[in-house]
Amino acid sequence: MTQAQRYKYPLQLPQSLKETAARLAQEDGVSLNQWIVAAVAQKIGAVQTADDFLKVRARNTKRGDLTRLLDKAPDVPPTAEDAV
Repeated sequence: MTQAQRYKYPLQLPQSLKETAARLAQEDGVSLNQWIVAAVAQKIGAVQTADDFLKVRARNTKRGDLTRLLDKAPDVPPTAEDAV
């Protein structure tokens, strides 16, 4: 990728996040910019993979399927065990 194809974005990070990212970049032997680009690419890949997975799972559902399922759930307040 040439410099002309790159987009500059003024990223503002909390100090603690920047320090952690810089440390991890140094441990990986890359620049902070390279590390952030890789982290963003990894996140995009994860989100797209999840989106594709959910679309496939939802392919055969019909409007109202979730409502019918929720209607079968007991109408009781949640317990502390439900939060685990």
